[in-house]
Amino acid sequence: MGKRVVIGLSGGVDSSVAAHLLKEQGNEVIALFMINWHDKTGIIDADCPWNEDVVFAELVAKKLGIPFHVVDLSDPYRKRVIDYMFAEYKKGRTPNPDVLCNREIKFDAFMKAAEAYQPDFVATGHYCNKETSSISNQAIHHLMAGDDPNKDQSYFLCQLSQEQLSRTLFPIGHLQKPRVREIARELGLASAEKKDSQGICFVGKVHLPVFLQQKLKAKEGNIFEVPADLPQYTNEKQNPKDLEAFCEPWLYDKEDGQWTGKHQGAHFFTVGQRKGLNVGGKDEPLFVIATDVQTNRIYVGQGAAHPGLFRSGLKIIPEEIHWIRKDLAMKSGESRDYLVRIRYRQPLQKATMHRTDEGMYITFLEPQRGVAPGQFAAWYENRELIGSGVIHR
Repeated sequence: MGKRVVIGLSGGVDSSVAAHLLKEQGNEVIALFMINWHDKTGIIDADCPWNEDVVFAELVAKKLGIPFHVVDLSDPYRKRVIDYMFAEYKKGRTPNPDVLCNREIKFDAFMKAAEAYQPDFVATGHYCNKETSSISNQAIHHLMAGDDPNKDQSYFLCQLSQEQLSRTLFPIGHLQKPRVREIARELGLASAEKKDSQGICFVGKVHLPVFLQQKLKAKEGNIFEVPADLPQYTNEKQNPKDLEAFCEPWLYDKEDGQWTGKHQGAHFFTVGQRKGLNVGGKDEPLFVIATDVQTNRIYVGQGAAHPGLFRSGLKIIPEEIHWIRKDLAMKSGESRDYLVRIRYRQPLQKATMHRTDEGMYITFLEPQRGVAPGQFAAWYENRELIGSGVIHR
């Protein structure tokens, strides 16, 4: 017996094929297109990001013979994603708007808008899978990695809840991307050759400093180059038994480095960044190893192997710890081994998680490059995403 399913039809190939598969399975499918952003400021190509997409989405819906509707969610998107993003950059942190967009918009505001059509489920074109089991007579929903290792998008859904998962379908999670395009071509869908979207979710590819200058003013500051043989890199502060010290970021003062240039605002930069420094004449490329928005300083190091780029641990404060599998939530004093990633498409890393009253400390088997406060750390058991949290430091 088919179900009534509202699918978020974006105009891209993934949601198009997801809609087709749902219909093929005998479901009553309704397409709902989200408008989430109107402003063109800072957008590369200066095109309205959704103008073209809505045309593609409507063509696909017509081809598939399913009803097509449009909903404007730009107000909650600005308040709950973009304003959060500006606030995080102002604090000198590096947010992940795509994770927020899924938690706050696609799986919250969009789900609420879809209720007008009384669906049994809402569906998206994400490359991930959902499995459901019964534990102690309670349904538990498992968020699993997508079968295509090059496209697995489970990380972007790391803040979802059991309630959100219970109402969601992921029709293409078992497919490889080339097969998805092949199906679209076979069906003659308008989106078959459409390029994958890039940049900030629903906004598009942006020139970040220009985009951020809508709210954050440019402010000239100094760049200091830190040598790779700084004593703190070899000090024995790296004692994993002292979790607080072990998970501290590298801290610098201007005396630790040599003045090497000017920048237009520390809040426009993030750890690991190479572009935009505009400092030449060095033997190796410069990378940002730390930013300080209080003093408006940036600290940089030469070369991709600079020790300031690597850390062996990080901390998540208690209120930022999120468990998809609440039944597996760790108690204070407990330690557990998981596989962890701190950015999309990063290979999973072996790590130990330590829950204390102060929060969650994650210590890695191998030092990690570019640990950035504001990003999300997500932990997995094999292919299942168990939980996540915002990197505090």
